[in-house]
Amino acid sequence: MLRLGVNIDHVATIRNARGGPHPDPVRAAIVAALAGADGITAHLREDRRHITDEDIDRLMAAIDLPLNLEMAATEEMLAIALAHRPHAACIVPEKREERTTEGGLDAAGQIDTLRPFVERLKAAGIRVSLFIEPSTAQLDAAIRLGAPVVEFHTGRYAHVAGDERASELKRIADCAALAVKNGIEPHAGHGLTFDNVAPIAAIPQLAELNIGHFLVGEAIFTGLDASIRRMRALMNAARG
Repeated sequence: MLRLGVNIDHVATIRNARGGPHPDPVRAAIVAALAGADGITAHLREDRRHITDEDIDRLMAAIDLPLNLEMAATEEMLAIALAHRPHAACIVPEKREERTTEGGLDAAGQIDTLRPFVERLKAAGIRVSLFIEPSTAQLDAAIRLGAPVVEFHTGRYAHVAGDERASELKRIADCAALAVKNGIEPHAGHGLTFDNVAPIAAIPQLAELNIGHFLVGEAIFTGLDASIRRMRALMNAARG
């Protein structure tokens, strides 16, 4: 079954806009688990704009689902990951001025920089993922780095239409097949919605989709439980 990882970052974004404890991202993680999520994703950014260190502590203590810690390749984040030992750590690009992650990690251009992070995380028993563009160059870099998982950035797919979207979908599907051929588990995420998730979910090699901002936004109108259950149903239908 195609797994659904629910990113709870933007529950914390809403909380931090006002201060105080509400809404609680840990409560969101518990709701997600009951609604059919297979894992929880949280991005601990350098500037702590949404998820905080305390949130990670509480998530590790409160949930039974696998936690996927999104992190930049910095010594600070590596130390936090090694201290908590989440199920997985997804290395992502991070710029302080961006509103959200704007693209995939340039693994091909940073192999020497990334190698010690990948090796130290793997040595700690943490499943390493690289958030990359769906390209053969980036996938080749992931192979050279020994990453067991890649997550393909679907932002471009989500924001183009027509022939451009069809071309991007094919690129993702081809890279997913190539990943599996080389012993890497492919995931995908970014910009996925009720309207565009089905073609991505139908790619048979993909093992997991990570979705957050849309689900939290939709929860304003329908509730988090309902938005996750609908996404889960659409993914299941697409996979047949």
